[in-house]
Amino acid sequence: MDVRDLMTPNPAYCTPETRLEAVARLMVRHDCGEIPVVESAETMRLVGVITDRDIVCRTLAQGKNPMGMTAGACMSTPALTVTPETSLEDCCQLMEAHQIRRMPVADANGCCCGMVSQADIARRAPQEQAGQMLKNVSRPAIA
Repeated sequence: MDVRDLMTPNPAYCTPETRLEAVARLMVRHDCGEIPVVESAETMRLVGVITDRDIVCRTLAQGKNPMGMTAGACMSTPALTVTPETSLEDCCQLMEAHQIRRMPVADANGCCCGMVSQADIARRAPQEQAGQMLKNVSRPAIA
């Protein structure tokens, strides 16, 4: 099974200039916790990702007002990505190694073409593989 078999194609996205308020609305509208950040709607070249946690930790937790900020101010970059041709096994290994729950999918030109999440894997991957990935991604971070 490859990433293309379970990814969400054409995900919601934003640009570095998108206001955080709009990013948060995208997350609510699309019931997700991570939005790919692309250079522009024309190129769709992936430049980072922004998570609900990025917004909280890089704004509110630091006493900053998120209402005046953009995605570029608190996105994570560079984004770790996979391609549609990446095997599910390799994708799970990357997610486990980096303890991430969502992974952008980029084509050969670096353009965002999908997202694969823990939930996608839990719903569609073999039960043993999904369970192992969930366990490893969720292990406590070493302080």
